[in-house]
Amino acid sequence: MAKTDPYAALRIKEFNIFLLVRFLLVFGWSMQFIVIEWQVYSLTKDPLSLGIIGLMEIIPAFTMALFAGHIVDQKEKRNLLATCISAFSLISFGLFMLTWDKIVGDWSSKSILYSIYALVFFGGFLRSFFGPTIFSLVALIVPKKVYPNAATWNSSTWQMAGVLGPALGGFTIGWIGVHWSLCIIFGLILMSFFILLQIKRKPILNPKIGEPVIDSLKEGLRFVFKTKAVLGAMTLDMVAVLFGGAIALLPVFAQDILKVGSEGFGVLRAAPAVGAFLTMLITAYIPISKNAGMKLLVAIFGFGVCIIVFGLSNIFWISAIALFFSGMTDGVSMVIRQTIFQIKTPDHMRGRVSSVNSMFVGSSNELGAFESGVTAKFFGAVTAVVFGGTMTLITVVATGLASPSFRKLDLTEDLKAHESDD
Repeated sequence: MAKTDPYAALRIKEFNIFLLVRFLLVFGWSMQFIVIEWQVYSLTKDPLSLGIIGLMEIIPAFTMALFAGHIVDQKEKRNLLATCISAFSLISFGLFMLTWDKIVGDWSSKSILYSIYALVFFGGFLRSFFGPTIFSLVALIVPKKVYPNAATWNSSTWQMAGVLGPALGGFTIGWIGVHWSLCIIFGLILMSFFILLQIKRKPILNPKIGEPVIDSLKEGLRFVFKTKAVLGAMTLDMVAVLFGGAIALLPVFAQDILKVGSEGFGVLRAAPAVGAFLTMLITAYIPISKNAGMKLLVAIFGFGVCIIVFGLSNIFWISAIALFFSGMTDGVSMVIRQTIFQIKTPDHMRGRVSSVNSMFVGSSNELGAFESGVTAKFFGAVTAVVFGGTMTLITVVATGLASPSFRKLDLTEDLKAHESDD
């Protein structure tokens, strides 16, 4: 039976194609992100510049999120994702050109920096469409009864790409330089486009095609705010990510505190993804839907503790282990959140709900990067990371005390209901 089969979702051909496409996209995106981080910090030697990268992405991603969700719910998902990938390839190609001495040899550092920021800004606009489209497409590929299993493998693929992308990026910076690292990324994005075309076009399940934008957005927001499980998961993760992320400051720790160079930077950047990937492989065999609310609270509390340990450490292997365990706790959190969203969200509203989630959580990654950059600028990188981890712990405790219903959240009955529907 699907509920006991750890490979249930992997037995669906199109889901495997989807996973390969997502792997290539996340691999390329995460590799590109750390290569650009390294390049920007090398140009400026200013931690605030790393925060500005996040700010440049969050502005369009946040402002366009709801509108993007409306469009996703109105459009065919396969072709929409293909359009997004095409636009992403243009960004990658632009960054490749910006690091080519033959093209920008006479440019000033500021001109190159501002051009990078401009492409990151365009990427933020594009990202507002990526999340809702991918979230909606996977629900059209797998049956409802295997949503939890699909969420596990989907998240595992995301994390595996997050392991290999940053690690390869860190090493290729040292081996072949920033320019040719970005060339590799451009090739990966093109590959993902052609593989995606092997997935068939999917039906549009929204019964309100042509619905006025304002009415559509109001319906999506009403659903999120009246569904306590969805709202609680979003809110908890938003604050934890906003204050608990140390990733944006890793170039500072790698270059100035731990002094481990680009290779060590790649290891640090990959460590949390390794932990998350291993955790999610385990959850494919050991479902975590029972007592999901309490498990989510405990996982995010553990994440905060790991971030504090990382911030206080000046020994490379301790820092790497702390990031590894932060990834393990985040892996549990990610699987639970994705299962909540897939189970609780109606098919015709997936784009809008995912867009609200991107405003809560996805945008808080970039806003958190900006917050970390500003705090590090004025108080130092160590203080910024420890402060963020402490705020995460406070948030978890406050949420647990203020919302008994969320502590008692259990997804077992919802899964049984979906099995009977299928």
